[in-house]
Amino acid sequence: MGFADQRFNVNLSILFTELPLLERPAAAASAGFTAVELWWPWVDDPAPAAAELNALRHAIEAAGVRLTGLNLYAGRLPGPDRGALSVPGEESERFRANVEVAAGFAESLGCRALNALYGNRVDGADPAEQDALALENLTLAARAADRIGAVLLVEALNAPESPRYPLVSAPAAVEVVDRVNEATGLGNARFLMDLYHLAMNGEDLPAVIDRYADRTGHVQIADSPGRGAPGTGTLPLEDLLDRLRKAGYDGWVGLEYKPGDRPSAESFAWLPPGARAAG
Repeated sequence: MGFADQRFNVNLSILFTELPLLERPAAAASAGFTAVELWWPWVDDPAPAAAELNALRHAIEAAGVRLTGLNLYAGRLPGPDRGALSVPGEESERFRANVEVAAGFAESLGCRALNALYGNRVDGADPAEQDALALENLTLAARAADRIGAVLLVEALNAPESPRYPLVSAPAAVEVVDRVNEATGLGNARFLMDLYHLAMNGEDLPAVIDRYADRTGHVQIADSPGRGAPGTGTLPLEDLLDRLRKAGYDGWVGLEYKPGDRPSAESFAWLPPGARAAG
């Protein structure tokens, strides 16, 4: 087994960011990849003009790559925000306004995974009320995802980098997944297992894999420390991905790492060119 046995996609919101957004799909294709994923690209606009959506859709189609994952509106990301759906007021309203827009864009490209970042705790807001708002909005998103045949992903981040984000462990994120599935009865909420974030939290990664592989809808990787490419830190990523495969996970593995002080295209030496294209 090993890296060559995985299905990798490239996150175009952290890799190839030295290029304009509309040039990134073609750059990923030139590097040998056939699939990409994205954070919501319009950080200030949950419902951009049709021309902007169409331009990005055309760039993805023209590059011949497949969009396999899309974040719902999450505020300023990268930046201080970690999602919008649990934030009372304008931000959660923006999230709701985005749900059908993002689902429609995903459907038009055959994308079958929507990621909904939970959002930070807010000073002066009751955590229980934030959690109730989150469940309401995640339920809305899960139903929209179901209408396009997609899963809704719930992600754990890491406490050192996201101290105000409440889901900073695999069990915490999976608990939310369970609540959403119970509320909707659809069963399409899934755990997004980001091995970098879980490692930064000090979690036992083999144990997390063994316990939650069957609840996992997507996997993302970066090495730790540093959030660089595999081989730049100390995580045994090849072994961990092998363990995931043996545990039954056969989905996409998103490359969500920082390329460092070099063009993104030079950060893939760890992955043989023949292993970058996936069906």
